[in-house]
Order: sequence, then C-alpha cells, then structure tokens
Amino acid sequence: MVKPATRADLMAALARLGIETRTFDHPPVFTVAESEVIERAFPGGHTKNLFLKDNKGKLFLVVAESHTRVDLKALAARLGAGRFSFGKPELLMQVLGVTPGSVTAFAAINDTGGRVTVVVDACLMRYDSVNCHPLENAATTNIARSDLFRFLSACGHEPSIAALGSDDGSALD
Repeated sequence: MVKPATRADLMAALARLGIETRTFDHPPVFTVAESEVIERAFPGGHTKNLFLKDNKGKLFLVVAESHTRVDLKALAARLGAGRFSFGKPELLMQVLGVTPGSVTAFAAINDTGGRVTVVVDACLMRYDSVNCHPLENAATTNIARSDLFRFLSACGHEPSIAALGSDDGSALD
C-alpha cells in the first residue's frame, strides 16, 4: 500500500498548481454539529463528506454542503448506482488515505487508481470559496471553488455536480 499524502504533501501539491488557500487550525471535529462554531468563523461554503460504496462495488466521494440533507436512495438512482452503504474505515484508508471524521474532497489526491467517483453538491455552486479539511479534521482549508475543481481534475477526478438534497424525510442529515 502506498503511503497516503500528508497535509504538507497536499499543501505542496496545491502550491505546484498555483492554488492559494488559507488554512485555520482548530480542535478536531468529527460531526457537522461540532463544526458549527468553525462555520461561523470562516467564510465560504462548508462541507460534509460521505465515502460511499454501492452494492455493485463502485466507490463514491460525496462532497455536500454541510447542511444538505443527502437523500442516498435518490442520489444512487440519479447516478445509476446500486444501493449505497458507507465504505468501511479500512477501505476508506486504503483508497482515500484518511480516517473517518477526516473525509474530504482533498483526499482525491490519494486515489491514484481512480477508484472513486467524486460528486459535488449543487448547493456548493452558490459559494465563491469552499472549506474542506486538509486530510485531517483539526484544520479547515478555504479554497476558491474553481480552484477546488482544478485540484480535483489535476488528481484525475472530474467531479459530477448533483442536487443531493431531499425534503421527503428519507435523507441523511
């Protein structure tokens, strides 16, 4: 197994691409509720990230706006995927090189095999900048939305943009 990129590796990759970011250190956060204080302090769209596996074995990294209620059933249908379940921590580490609680769009840097399909919440398109963990949940990195897409493309991941929300009560908060 290849050693996953570190926060320093990520920052070096962003610098090589000429992408400017601002990173803020903070106590580790594991849930959207815990990140509420951070959201008030930093501008831009805040994210929550889901590492999903469908029953056909396909892997997905879903980058949602932090308050979007993600309807997994509707999303699977929209993407032509099988029924979704959460990817196991071992698979998460193997493919994206991060632990639960640190899942982030930036983890695409570790998916050199192109196993993961990246899906970005259409709600994030409202923001000029987006906030993601820099491969660890004790910091938040603010990046221009267009630069995040450029980074993902440079990592071999052309993200799909999809409406992820649902108001029918069957969604995941």
